[in-house]
Amino acid sequence: MRRLLLVFVSVILMVAVANSVAADFKVNGVYTAWAQSEHAFTFNKDTYYDQYVVQMLRFKVQGIVNENLKFVTRVDIAQGWWGVDNALKSKIRTGQAGGSALFDFKDTNFLVHVDQAYVDFNIPKSPFSVRVGRMWYGLGKKIMVDNNYEGVQVDVKNVVGKKLTFGWAHVSEGVDGLSDLDEVKPDQRGFTDGRDADLFTLNLHHEANALKLDAYAMYYQDKSTKDMNAYIPDHLQFYKTRFSPQITQLTAVGVAANYNLGKLSIDGELDYLMGKDDIRNVDSLGNPIHGPKQMWDINNGDLSGYNIYLKMNYTATDKLALGAVFGMGSGDSDLTGGKGNVNKLRTSGFFYITEVWEDSIMPDEEGITPQGLGAPNVRGYRELENTTIFQINGSFKPMPNWLLFLSYNYIRATQPVHAWTNITDDQGNVIDAAIDPNVSSNDLGQEVDFRISYNMYKGLNLTLRGGYFIPGDAAGYLINGNNKYTDPAWELKGTVTMKF
Repeated sequence: MRRLLLVFVSVILMVAVANSVAADFKVNGVYTAWAQSEHAFTFNKDTYYDQYVVQMLRFKVQGIVNENLKFVTRVDIAQGWWGVDNALKSKIRTGQAGGSALFDFKDTNFLVHVDQAYVDFNIPKSPFSVRVGRMWYGLGKKIMVDNNYEGVQVDVKNVVGKKLTFGWAHVSEGVDGLSDLDEVKPDQRGFTDGRDADLFTLNLHHEANALKLDAYAMYYQDKSTKDMNAYIPDHLQFYKTRFSPQITQLTAVGVAANYNLGKLSIDGELDYLMGKDDIRNVDSLGNPIHGPKQMWDINNGDLSGYNIYLKMNYTATDKLALGAVFGMGSGDSDLTGGKGNVNKLRTSGFFYITEVWEDSIMPDEEGITPQGLGAPNVRGYRELENTTIFQINGSFKPMPNWLLFLSYNYIRATQPVHAWTNITDDQGNVIDAAIDPNVSSNDLGQEVDFRISYNMYKGLNLTLRGGYFIPGDAAGYLINGNNKYTDPAWELKGTVTMKF
């Protein structure tokens, strides 16, 4: 860790030296520490209780050669979980002992992680600008796509609308990056299809007076399906919501808008998705299976879905604002057949409505630890997946540097959630799940959230926030397969955030 930090500091010093020679450098970033206290996230207070602190220091560095050329990189350092060692000692990792075997690689801070690294340039005498490398890809309000990928994005400015963006991302290079054959030597997890997965995006951004509008489309194809696995969800190394489809092809169109008229602001999004799950999940007897941990949905190969989102905020006075949120995402009415449901490709969890129910900034993407019922260890819904939610909220600023926020949320399942039970083999391993067609519910629950925020200085914010979620039967069926546990799930979170 110290060696990597030394390398990183050396890079910064070289940047400073280069600053006087060839380019102007701009550095900004953020430090955040979260203190979490989570209770009864499985609706059983006796088996779920977790308190921890995590932190992250993020730098964004831009090397600006001239007005037409720059590079951008974003790195996270000292990103970790307080008191948790992130690497095993050498003897455990390699079987080799040494003088420092008890102490080497033992640190509470994670290694340097590069999120983005790309070059950005304008094409001379044209409206085109190009970005090449690892960068952010996103659509709308981050409900369907919100992730960093390697690829190319091209902007066409002030020709069609304010900006038209074409994007291609190489999502996966298959099992073996050296081969694009449909059958290669198995990797450590048994995957054998070396073919690739790619994402294509198109976004039209336009602004007119108080209106900002984005109309967009995407197409995703994963060709690595011969081994009965898809990149999403099988290659992600974390668990999504139970009974999710294997996405082999996905097309989506949508529109997102922001409208400001005096004291009233409105945000909204509407998406429609359709695709394919070309993998038939059957065992040797021809019976449908859901796989270990109930990973897969059983469907007829067709996928479809939608998202509807509307957020309104009215600034009544300088100190008081009132708001409302409505969200609705499609669900699957039959987990054993028929069409499968799809609401997104892949997201990092930054779409926010509530503190506990779907707040899911995860270790699988850019977060550090499980936060919210959408975490892989709990596996609730994320974003608007099979969720219909109504929220009313209010914000109050008693003093310029203070903000108080309170909300009430009523949450229903768009399609009924069925109870299920685990099926295990002779060794007790979960191999399937039996869906009960006669037991279901639409009642996900209710939630009350609060947030107290204090801007101590420009750039330094202290916040205490939390939520209290009362589960309905549908939430119990989703997370546990039954409604035996009904303890409210609640969370407190304190944050220290410095932006520079």
